[in-house]
Amino acid sequence: MSTRIVAMGAAAAIAATVTISGGQQLDLEIPYGVGQNIAPVYEGWERNPDGSFTMAFGYMNRNYDERPEIPVGANNFFSPDPADRGQPTHFYPRRQQFMFKVRVPADFGKQQLVWTLTRGGKTEKAIGKLDLEWEISQNVISQNRRGLANDAAKAPPNNPPTISVAGPAKMTATAGTPLTLTVNASDDGVPKPTPAPQRGAAGAGRGTPPLVPIRQSSPVQQQIVQPSREGLAVTWTQWRGPGRLTFAPARMVVKDGQASTSVTFSEPGTYVIRAFADDGVVFEPADVTVTVNAPGGSTGRP
Repeated sequence: MSTRIVAMGAAAAIAATVTISGGQQLDLEIPYGVGQNIAPVYEGWERNPDGSFTMAFGYMNRNYDERPEIPVGANNFFSPDPADRGQPTHFYPRRQQFMFKVRVPADFGKQQLVWTLTRGGKTEKAIGKLDLEWEISQNVISQNRRGLANDAAKAPPNNPPTISVAGPAKMTATAGTPLTLTVNASDDGVPKPTPAPQRGAAGAGRGTPPLVPIRQSSPVQQQIVQPSREGLAVTWTQWRGPGRLTFAPARMVVKDGQASTSVTFSEPGTYVIRAFADDGVVFEPADVTVTVNAPGGSTGRP
């Protein structure tokens, strides 16, 4: 099996050359907050017990701040059909890895599964294929995410966490009014939590950093689903939808088998919220679809 490390990101900025005193030239990269395109990324494939395969995808949003919404259609589609294979339409800044998976049959063979994204007149594609060098494992995923299972020889067997919506998977809400969402989540306890030492304790500052809250307004936020080091944790994300969502909290350690958040919608529309349960190595999703009405009852959108 390959232990290839997946590339951490595509080209992230615009190159420029400046001349300084003495005629010396320096190559610089200019980060852009808005206006740039998004590159889909094929992360690799995994074998399933039934003989089928699962292809993993992520993306590189070249903006440091902007979170574009690209609906499924001519600018966001898979080929061959179906064009909608559960991909995101709301894109967080920078490099987001292993964000969703697509199952293909055991006889997929040499076929290709292509995810195409177009923004600002620029089209980019991620080509999924079952070449041997693209096979990945939990350890490869963890290494790329800077998780807790970085040594395939020493890492104990780990079952992925489970997660399900506690309540209906389709809900309604009103823009500007908080909605409570809850998921059930469980794990096998592997890997063991490794919290940072208490302040003032011997060796403080050398331990593994604790769970860090997501700063949703941060223009340089990288991984939205950060590997948990304090046990099973749930991160809430906007998967699809036209406005902005505010989660309180956006991330929390599971307590008594559940995690909850309060989400507020900036505007009417149809949203998909994806909750990820993360055990510090890999993560699994559960979705809630919310139809958001304007105050007074209208969704304000077709």
